[in-house]
Amino acid sequence: MKAAVCTRYGPPEVLQVKEVEKPTPRDNQVLIRIFATTVTSGDVRLRKADPFIVRFFAGLTRPKRPILGSELAGEIEAVGKDVKRFKPGDQVFGAGVSTYAEYTCLLEKGPRGAKPANMDFEEAAAIPFGALSALHFLRKGNIQRGQKVLIYGASGAVGTAAVQLAKYFGADVTGVCSTANLALVKSLGADDVIDYTKEDFTKPATYDLIFHTVGKISFSACMKSLKKGGVYASDLLLGAVLRKPWASVGGRKRVIGGIAKPKTEDLVFLKDLIEARKLRAVIDRRYPLAQIAEAHRYVEGGHKKGNVVITLS
Repeated sequence: MKAAVCTRYGPPEVLQVKEVEKPTPRDNQVLIRIFATTVTSGDVRLRKADPFIVRFFAGLTRPKRPILGSELAGEIEAVGKDVKRFKPGDQVFGAGVSTYAEYTCLLEKGPRGAKPANMDFEEAAAIPFGALSALHFLRKGNIQRGQKVLIYGASGAVGTAAVQLAKYFGADVTGVCSTANLALVKSLGADDVIDYTKEDFTKPATYDLIFHTVGKISFSACMKSLKKGGVYASDLLLGAVLRKPWASVGGRKRVIGGIAKPKTEDLVFLKDLIEARKLRAVIDRRYPLAQIAEAHRYVEGGHKKGNVVITLS
């Protein structure tokens, strides 16, 4: 089978499409034929080993897992003898590992399930990373109907999902993005949009919840904009990852960091929202697997809208 292989850390060119051995599922695994995957910001960080701490779990001198990729949509081709949830022919989507390939083997357990009936494979592949992350942090932030919520980085993979989910939960949503993406964020349901290139979004004691999805603003600026009892949430808080996922700060404000831990029931929840047309995928560009390096280069530039999808024949 074809796969994009990364045997060393470095620029996009370290990704090389090669013929590799097709995996065989163990008793508790499923073999998935992948029709679409994505390039996420997390994939870029793993490829570069940036920040350096990535090496402590991904491989100190080179990637322990040479095939990157973290989400997929495809079809079950074979199942191990102990698998009960899936059968050959099932169309599925969800989180995974080693998805830059025509096939991958994954445990039966995990955030994977039936593909939404009203999405094609490319759209379905664009859901898990952003939407599962957004759902995790909004729920951890105890989002409530009527709250004023700010999404910083509202046009990215996580941000586009967060805007839609926050509106579903009944919040008054402000999205912050660049000039080029104002119309997109508004179309996703944001009540207000702020162009960070022209306007300072920070206003004293304005928001109940700030969800920061891109590392372009200071922590102190966000804290000033929170109401008393407000919550600041971000998966970019390395310090919080190393200490604890929930921390208290002065003025009864709270900070949520850490890493999203998606569950199967979360994916089912998202599937139901998609089929009810309450959540849609945002796709910026599509690339064939042969152009994986070019796709990484584009994502690394930091200007993608929503998701960048990799298609596999």
